[in-house]
Amino acid sequence: MKTITILALAGGMMALGACATPMRRDQIVTSGSLCMPVRFDIYFREGEARLTDAADQAIDAAAGVLRTCDVRSIQVVGLADATGASEANLSLSQRRARTVAQALNAAGLPSPAFDVGAAGDAGATTAGGTAEPLRRRTEVVVDAHPRR
Repeated sequence: MKTITILALAGGMMALGACATPMRRDQIVTSGSLCMPVRFDIYFREGEARLTDAADQAIDAAAGVLRTCDVRSIQVVGLADATGASEANLSLSQRRARTVAQALNAAGLPSPAFDVGAAGDAGATTAGGTAEPLRRRTEVVVDAHPRR
């Protein structure tokens, strides 16, 4: 009985497969542009504004794609955690933002497109006083579009 059920099921599936319209290659494979608005983060070690090896690799990878695009603007905002004095955290977040903007520029992205800012430790803790995780970073927002 099991053999008959399995054979009937297999035969039915083959019949359905034969009825399906095969897809053309251009319906399956697309070559969409990677040039689109994108947001990514670059992380730092505690108290540092120096890029890590991983951050260098992320910047190189992003720039590799974005160099082929029409980059209209790049916003880089430095952030810091709530450790230390607010003034020091603002300075640290400014250095982080400049470091990332300079690295993106050195990797071939246009400098006139950069808008560099810093938030310091503003928002580093919730209203209840809990520290927000992963604040040792810059946020990068790129307005990129395919070249025409």
